[in-house]
Amino acid sequence: MATKKVVLFFDIWHDIQRHLAIYGVVLLVLISAFSVIYFTHLNRQTTSKIEVLLTERDALEIEWRYLILEQNSLAEHSAIESSAAKQLNMTRPDASSEVIIKLP
Repeated sequence: MATKKVVLFFDIWHDIQRHLAIYGVVLLVLISAFSVIYFTHLNRQTTSKIEVLLTERDALEIEWRYLILEQNSLAEHSAIESSAAKQLNMTRPDASSEVIIKLP
């Protein structure tokens, strides 16, 4: 019984040695297939992240435009004057209360 197992082992070993090139090619094909699957998965994840980032960029650009418009509207003289009058109760000084200082 033990000799049958030893003989069977050597027969399998000789068969593996005889077809070593075929086993190597099969192994390389499997490695190549799994690498294609892995890199395709990475490519899809990266594409998905790019889409999310582009959407976020567009939202930030829209917000930036609104902020620029708001800044321009607040920087106008009439907006500043009305805000000072409403919030701080400020008024324009009379001509009699103005003091002009001349530097030498």
